[in-house]
Amino acid sequence: MPGGPRQRGRYHHGDLPSALVDAGLEQLAAAGSAGFSVAEVARRVGVSTAAPYRHFTDRDGFLAAVAARAARLLAVAVGEAVEAAGPDPRDRLAAAAGAYAAVVAERRVGFDVIFSPALRAVRDRELAEAGRGLMALFLDPAGEIAGEAALRLTEQVVVLAHGYATLDADGFLTTDRVTDEPTPERARRAARALIDGMR
Repeated sequence: MPGGPRQRGRYHHGDLPSALVDAGLEQLAAAGSAGFSVAEVARRVGVSTAAPYRHFTDRDGFLAAVAARAARLLAVAVGEAVEAAGPDPRDRLAAAAGAYAAVVAERRVGFDVIFSPALRAVRDRELAEAGRGLMALFLDPAGEIAGEAALRLTEQVVVLAHGYATLDADGFLTTDRVTDEPTPERARRAARALIDGMR
């Protein structure tokens, strides 16, 4: 029967793996990678706790799929900001920082999860490809600006943007605001100042 227990997940959710990954993003934002629970994700979607393991090998395999989705979402937002920033690589890299801060402040998933040492052992191809695509959006303009020091500049810009994003998400930057400027714009301006101050 279409509504029977064996078909319940597919009947209600259509693409169950995608629904699980979407719920996984929400749960990751709420609990972080340390508190990430596949059982809680299953509960959110309304399926049995065994259902995710029909599509993902284990907890880390599922977490890798969630991280890959986060990387792709970040890449879309950062890519759009970089494209809109124009030809100057300094503007493009600063725009990447602002867009990154905006998404991470909202979703609480960033480079710390996407490039988590715990997930490297999973060797998930989709996560690796998504991570490389996202990183290239920072490294390409950084390479135009800093040449061989591109990786160091990228590290500094990402750390700055991630700091703005996580402090904003935790309410630190909104308690006693020194400016009404939105946090992503503050991250963009700070990144541009860092870039312009390079020697």
